Amino acid sequence: MKKWILLLTVYCCACTIGRAQTLSVKEKTEAYINSYKELAIEEMLRTGVPASIKLAQGILESQFGESPLAKNANNHFGIKCKTEWTGEKTYHDDDAKGECFRVYPTAEQSYRDHSDFLKNRPHYSFLFKLEPTDITGWAYGLKRAGYATSSTYPEKLLKVIEDYKLHQYTMLAIAIKDNRNAPVVAPAQQVTATIDISKTPVHWAKEEQDKTKEDKTPEIDKNKENKVQENKIKEEVKTAPVQASAEDIADKTEDTIVPEKKVEPAVEKKTAPYPDGVFTINHTKAIYAKEGTSLLALAHRYDISLSKLFDFNELPETDILETDQLLFIEKKQKRGASDLHEVVTGETIHAIGQKEGIRLESLLEYNKLKKDSQLSAGQKLYLRSPAEIKSAAAKAKPKNTK
Repeated sequence: MKKWILLLTVYCCACTIGRAQTLSVKEKTEAYINSYKELAIEEMLRTGVPASIKLAQGILESQFGESPLAKNANNHFGIKCKTEWTGEKTYHDDDAKGECFRVYPTAEQSYRDHSDFLKNRPHYSFLFKLEPTDITGWAYGLKRAGYATSSTYPEKLLKVIEDYKLHQYTMLAIAIKDNRNAPVVAPAQQVTATIDISKTPVHWAKEEQDKTKEDKTPEIDKNKENKVQENKIKEEVKTAPVQASAEDIADKTEDTIVPEKKVEPAVEKKTAPYPDGVFTINHTKAIYAKEGTSLLALAHRYDISLSKLFDFNELPETDILETDQLLFIEKKQKRGASDLHEVVTGETIHAIGQKEGIRLESLLEYNKLKKDSQLSAGQKLYLRSPAEIKSAAAKAKPKNTK
């Protein structure tokens, strides 16, 4: 009987272990996120590295904290020694045998060093021109800058972000930053709002909880009162996180002075000159991309190589668009849709080629111009061969019959 009980116990344990193993990756990943999400948010506030990207890199590089490098060296991002590293080192086989990796006293220092590593190295600088919400641009930008050798590294990052909804931590960091920079209610007495720490994942929220100070403001001229209070607020009162509003803070005290709100003049909303998504100009597919867009991310989105995107638009190699811009995602036509283009003030030859959907080389050839030729308002440029235009005009001319 005891033998059967023992066998049954072993069998049940085996089943439990089997079930645990099927969920272990998900459970360990979720545990990793819960352990480091606050740190990722704090690092985004400090340096601008998106929290979602940082967590996804940490999960992949450290195998959700289970890799030997993470366990033995607190290195969660696989950062190698490089020449400037003066700290402790360890050696592991990676792209080559016995490569040197950094050792950190704590995981927190690994997170900070990862941010500084990206922020301070010139070939990653273009990433910080991207919006923090542009995770596609960041993912493909990291690969292009040489962070990882795997050809599928961007896709892996994006999948982890999507599967575990990591984007929420980037949005939370943005909201916290906005609240820190928002105007604050100026109380007559220096009272700091009590914050429910269960509603926010950042450490600094706890530091604000239950912190109050007695009013030590000396009696001053009434005309200077608001200015003195404003300075004291800036020094001693932080805005509440996402959930706390100015009204919440105002409710904490009976004597509350709310500064007069400035009425901002109405700003006319600019309308994009082109529609959203893909459209056609001169039978050629095009898009209208916004300033700060990653060209690498655009090339990936429309399934073309980055070199072709540059070639189609006669652009120099760059990472980020400096201005809103019309871009073609296939080769432009050699001939324009019409015969002529009348130059307006400030137009360049390249801008006309883009507007008309015609190749720059054709535009230069038809008008016997050079790339650096200066144009004047009212000047008319051929969009087709002059000979072709004359021939078409001759054919269209009615014959003189007697």
